[in-house]
Amino acid sequence: MTQLDQPQPAGGDGPVGRPERGPGPRRPVGPAEVSAVQRERLAFRRSRSRRSTAVALVSTLVFAAVAWFGVTSAPGWPRVRQSFFSLDAAVRALPAVLEGLWLNVRVLVVCEALILVLGVLIAALRTLRGPVWFPVRALATGYVDLFRGLPLIICLYLIGFGLPGLRLTGIPNDPVLLGGIALVLVYSAYVAEVFRAGIESVHPSQLAAARSLGLNHRRTMRIVVLPQAVRRVLPALLNDFVALQKDCGLISVLGAVDAVRAAQIASATSYNFTPYVLAGLLFVLLAVPSARLADWAARRLARRQGLA
Repeated sequence: MTQLDQPQPAGGDGPVGRPERGPGPRRPVGPAEVSAVQRERLAFRRSRSRRSTAVALVSTLVFAAVAWFGVTSAPGWPRVRQSFFSLDAAVRALPAVLEGLWLNVRVLVVCEALILVLGVLIAALRTLRGPVWFPVRALATGYVDLFRGLPLIICLYLIGFGLPGLRLTGIPNDPVLLGGIALVLVYSAYVAEVFRAGIESVHPSQLAAARSLGLNHRRTMRIVVLPQAVRRVLPALLNDFVALQKDCGLISVLGAVDAVRAAQIASATSYNFTPYVLAGLLFVLLAVPSARLADWAARRLARRQGLA
């Protein structure tokens, strides 16, 4: 009996009992080929997801109803509603507050760009090695310690009123520009520390590999270190910029007519606090997309690192 005439083992087409696979892609498993256990597992997951959604919706509605009843049943609610939640006052103040918010958005965009550049520069100076660079490292460390510890409102007063008080040639008097300078000085210290943490998180083997390829320090930072550091600290950077969105409203203390200052003017003319509530809601609407973007970046980074 030849080899071809011998009976083949059950469960295969080849001589060793295994099905022969071609070089083409593997055929996907269709819905009919899913096992009964897997179908039950998927059905259980779907039912649990629907139940969780229903419970979350009901609990949210109950909490909102209890909170609304507790606030509206207070004895002073009619006066609070008239003073803080007047629809007529909000409609009258909306154009001026929106115009002021546009100023805040422009200040935010310009300050973010400057903060990124200055933060990377300070972080790079703090990571320089060698005794010859000690004065530079000490200067960068002193800058970070000073502006991280100095409250922003005090820095705004010092920059906004102190610089023009020197009466030097070329010193600007624009409150928007002076307020932007104060924001850049303070937030650059925070962002520099975020970048420094990202730079120092890169494994030393990466630096050794770059040096073995003949890259100098500048090219190593630009090609090898900074791309990895930025990816790792992106969620923290986005959180800092969410905080910057709120603090842009503090330039109103220097006289800049932004959203907060416009709300203050409208409130002073109408004897109503609703414009402040309106400005606050607009700032929240401005910050929510950035907050969700920060959450998405954090989840994406966790997935890439195998943590989620």
